[in-house]
Amino acid sequence: MNKTDYSNYTSPFSWRYGSKEMRRIWSEENKYRLWRRIWVELARAQSKEGLVGKDELEDLEKNEDNLDIERIWEIEKDTRHDVVAAIKEFAEKAKVGGGKIHLGATSMDISDNAEALRIKEALNILETQLKLLLETFGEKIKKYASLVCMGYTHLQPAEPTTLGYRFAFYAQDLLMDLEFLQFVKQQLKAKGMKGAVGTSAGYVKLLDETKAEAMESGVLGRLGIEEFEITNQTAPRKIEIWIGDLLSSTAQSLYKFAFDLRIMQSPGFGEWQEPFGKAQVGSSAMPFKKNPIKSEQICSLARLVSNLSKITWDNAAHMLLERTLDDSANRRVAIPEMFLALDEMLGSAINIVEGLTINDKRITLNLNTYWLFSASELIIVEAVKKGADRQKMHEVLREISMEAWNQMHIGKDNPMESLLLENKEIKKYLKADEIRKLLNAKNHIGNATKKALELVNKITSMVK
Repeated sequence: MNKTDYSNYTSPFSWRYGSKEMRRIWSEENKYRLWRRIWVELARAQSKEGLVGKDELEDLEKNEDNLDIERIWEIEKDTRHDVVAAIKEFAEKAKVGGGKIHLGATSMDISDNAEALRIKEALNILETQLKLLLETFGEKIKKYASLVCMGYTHLQPAEPTTLGYRFAFYAQDLLMDLEFLQFVKQQLKAKGMKGAVGTSAGYVKLLDETKAEAMESGVLGRLGIEEFEITNQTAPRKIEIWIGDLLSSTAQSLYKFAFDLRIMQSPGFGEWQEPFGKAQVGSSAMPFKKNPIKSEQICSLARLVSNLSKITWDNAAHMLLERTLDDSANRRVAIPEMFLALDEMLGSAINIVEGLTINDKRITLNLNTYWLFSASELIIVEAVKKGADRQKMHEVLREISMEAWNQMHIGKDNPMESLLLENKEIKKYLKADEIRKLLNAKNHIGNATKKALELVNKITSMVK
């Protein structure tokens, strides 16, 4: 492995973000090795038709792994064409078969097919991670399906929910992403061997229509991917819109979870906390800090993925006539970095959910603090059902609520329950045990537990 030159720019995705395996997929070495593989498969198919001799094919096969990337880049300085440079470097090694490399092909028959193979492999990694994250969420949902917590709308206390149900919301989003990913995998195809404008004219000249189509199917079959029926010089860039949308959609799901975690970890809520290592430092100036840095990192990378995904739309829309080259440079950056960013985000999310600290006591405290105010509506409804004047009862509850808020603002516990039980007007219509029952948040979570556990069953069936 070459020593890193720290005086040159290196992308954070080269070392900081993304797994080793995802970086391997998008490495220059893997790209060139796939090009070599495609050239050899093409030669194998052509050898069956007598276009490539046995000794020529054996020479190409023998030198397939004899790769010198530095030499390719040296040649490219003169040719200013990456594929031509790679052909010349391969031909320098395979002196017998080198004259038959790339016969009938155009550059995109090589590079576009290789890109499809890289995308396929990268999607497989993301699918595995998504399934693991969903399984991890499933465990949390089961564990906390019945743990009542305060629900918030507009970041204000609303009605009770359960922690498992809240987790199920994130998991449901990710299930939709998994379904989308599996759809995209089914639709993913490669350009195939179709030549300069997609008509296969060069291959038909070398063979005939039937043999050219059989050759193409044979090559793509051995590569492990299907080909599009219709292309221009490239595969349809629309498939990359779907890929960009998939990656952006999954990033959005992770962003939503991570942002909510950051809120829940803030002192005002204090209900969750992402894992924090024993030697981890929260701040260089404030040693007491325990910042949700992995959640913040997920949100940061999600913004990048979202914005890069727009490039895939632009590339498809601006692929004028049979092909323009203005997609080439940005695809070298946008596609790998979207995959690497999401790879990093999924790995972080799995670790966060696995090690998530749940502060049960704070959840209960927040519930007891705020739920009693929300329960005032139930008191009004039940009292009116027993003959109370709705407007008069509303005013009674408003005064009790204001008194309770005032007491809390000077540091006292929420006196709402005692104020309700002692109020003479409420006593006319509701008994103490009826009031206490209405004030029990567990009686006001609807079907949250049931629905959360049903989603766990769906997760189980989806991730098999």
